[in-house]
Amino acid sequence: MTQAAAGRWPVVIGEAAARSHVSARMIRHYESLGLLPKVARTESGYRLYTEADVHTLRFIRRARDLGFSMQEIEALLGLWQDRSRASSQVKQIAERHMVDLEQRIAAMQDMRRSLQSLVRCCHGDDRPECPILDELASQPGVQSASAG
Repeated sequence: MTQAAAGRWPVVIGEAAARSHVSARMIRHYESLGLLPKVARTESGYRLYTEADVHTLRFIRRARDLGFSMQEIEALLGLWQDRSRASSQVKQIAERHMVDLEQRIAAMQDMRRSLQSLVRCCHGDDRPECPILDELASQPGVQSASAG
């Protein structure tokens, strides 16, 4: 019977990775950043992860899935672990992140509109002329000869 089937704790890094859906490489990275506390080791040096460690890894994974930065995750982890926290602090971090996401979405929508315009201008045939390449090669603030 495997450790996963038995539900035994602590587990080695491979099992912690499987249970948290975070790669072993990223688990070591999170440890190096201090997002995950240093874990116990076996006599032969294998890391051992507790159920709480795996829960923390799942928290980090979910926060990353929502696009939070490592700095924001560090702050959120601290608040999650602080039972005397004010939820207003958590909300403030989430609201700032939402504003950032909205700005990035708007920038991507602008890029999409620009690309749509360029694609409409390109004939996409055997001719070598290509307005997409012309635009990419143009210098910002300098009007191309064909645009005048």
